[in-house]
Amino acid sequence: MALVAEIGKEEKGPERTGLEPLTALVSEDLQAVNRLIVVHMDSPVALIPQLAGHIIAAGGKRLRPMLTLAAAKLCGYRGERHLGLAACVEFIHTATLLHDDVVDASDLRRGLATANAVWGNKPSVLVGDFLFSRAFQLMVADGSLDVLRILSNASAVIAEGEVLQLMTANDTSSDERAYMEVVEAKTAALFAAACRIGAVVAERPEAEELALENFGRDLGIAFQLVDDVLDYSALQADLGKSVGDDFRDGKITLPVVLAFQRANQDEKTFWRRCLEDQEHQEGDLEKAIALMQRHDALADSMAKAREYAVSARDALERFPEGPAKAALREIVDFCVGRAY
Repeated sequence: MALVAEIGKEEKGPERTGLEPLTALVSEDLQAVNRLIVVHMDSPVALIPQLAGHIIAAGGKRLRPMLTLAAAKLCGYRGERHLGLAACVEFIHTATLLHDDVVDASDLRRGLATANAVWGNKPSVLVGDFLFSRAFQLMVADGSLDVLRILSNASAVIAEGEVLQLMTANDTSSDERAYMEVVEAKTAALFAAACRIGAVVAERPEAEELALENFGRDLGIAFQLVDDVLDYSALQADLGKSVGDDFRDGKITLPVVLAFQRANQDEKTFWRRCLEDQEHQEGDLEKAIALMQRHDALADSMAKAREYAVSARDALERFPEGPAKAALREIVDFCVGRAY
């Protein structure tokens, strides 16, 4: 059971302050979720819990399952169904991380070696498949067709988002619409589903389900927009992540889209060399950041993140005041505040 404490352990530091109301709200439930995660990632095939434990222990904030727990509390739920579904959400997220790291050929995640760097690509893909399977077993065990529909649809949309991102990688002709399609599918879909199922287990009206779905979707979009800005920020290092990973991988994020659209011909030649041709020289990242600042690409991306944050907060208005609503409001501010 040592792994239970390990995967439930919160990191210390300035990033955590905005999470405190949410973690305090769901701390007891989250411990139960962590125990379920350990139970359901077990397998007689020794490599599976070993590799799965590595990625889950390195998984970070547990934001998505905490959203499920908090959404259920917001809706007045008093049972235990939300615990298994929160574990399900974490398994879906973790499976996508394993597959992402293989696709991106990543060596580090949150400062630790990725599973594919330690065990190789094939085991990482297969254990990701195992975690997806476990997630669907948890959905079936819950017994709700509505839950199964919401989470299975989200899983399919996430996969579509991964493929969309692969199709637009290194393509400087990609526009903001294409970028938003990727974000809504790859990131926001699971945020939305994680929140909506909190209302489903509480048997709340569909209007409340949709309000929480909209909250999660807008929060997820804001979260990803800020992540994309942080990739070109010195603050990224303070958060335990590498600066410029997206740039080196040729990912077409909103700051890149805006900087390229506003660039002169010499600047467009630079972007094509770095992103399309993947020919990098010393000082390219610094130049990319300078160009983004020159054309307000980072500032305008943050402005869009704040717009989605406002929409997320507005979606909570139909719910009564209380600790759960306050914690969810705070998490919106935390997601945007990471850039400052």
